[in-house]
Amino acid sequence: MKSTEVPPDWASVTVAVPRQPARLPGVGLAGFRQRGPARVDIGMIAHPSVTLLVDLSDGDGLVYDAHGRRERGSAVVGLVPGDLRFGGRAARGIECLQIRLSPVLAIAVLGASTDLSGAVVSLEDVWGRDAGRVEERRRAAASWDERFTVALDALGRRMSARPSPDPEVAAAWGMMLTSGGRVRVDSLANEVGWSRKRLWSRFRSQIGLTPKHAARLVRFDRAAHLLAAGEAPAQVAAVSGYADQAHLHREVKAFTGVTPTAVAAAPWLAIDDVAWPTSSADPTPSASPIRRVPAK
Repeated sequence: MKSTEVPPDWASVTVAVPRQPARLPGVGLAGFRQRGPARVDIGMIAHPSVTLLVDLSDGDGLVYDAHGRRERGSAVVGLVPGDLRFGGRAARGIECLQIRLSPVLAIAVLGASTDLSGAVVSLEDVWGRDAGRVEERRRAAASWDERFTVALDALGRRMSARPSPDPEVAAAWGMMLTSGGRVRVDSLANEVGWSRKRLWSRFRSQIGLTPKHAARLVRFDRAAHLLAAGEAPAQVAAVSGYADQAHLHREVKAFTGVTPTAVAAAPWLAIDDVAWPTSSADPTPSASPIRRVPAK
């Protein structure tokens, strides 16, 4: 997240969300459309999900810059992508589908050889020819409802053809989310009936992070959203389980490379509660220029 960021013109952004919860647990979908000529350049914030960004724009479309490598098109983003920037330019506007996958599902969807931790790779590198076929079907769809259906069908087919993670690993991940990352590895191991060493090994091989690092990511995610909601860093540190404000500062710096103040103003987080509502009620203030609409 650098000072040269060009955030979207939120007044021209529409977010499409499914009318009903996704039929695949652990999968979230949202469609983004910025109308008219647009140039966007923003930093992505680490999130406890594996993200698929499917480019549906005409023209240049999505561009991402990860670890000094600049690529175009649809991409898969791991759990801790580091210094990652997304942007694009399109004469008729930027349009994309974002899919968030629980890391418990991601290996089944993407393949066991995929690095789910910090890798940022093109979707074609992961899915091969299937990526192009699915992308074309989404472009041809007449509505966001159809695009969501195409995406869910593709995910479902891949999940049914690949093994799922160990139920103990899935249970440990669920407890991390429930606790907001405030859970000890020893406690997780006791709960699932494994030794600490076995949990550490199996979790790392299937999720892509060690249990301790994964818990830190979940805790950071909660803190980042509280900061974006306007909470003071000292209060965020207290309710998120950090030892003090300095501890929060170090963790935010480790995950983003910037300060809590910069994270609070991050354009990537500005749209998060609109695209991924946490309840049936709309959490977005009525004065927000971002429009969320049911898919159609």
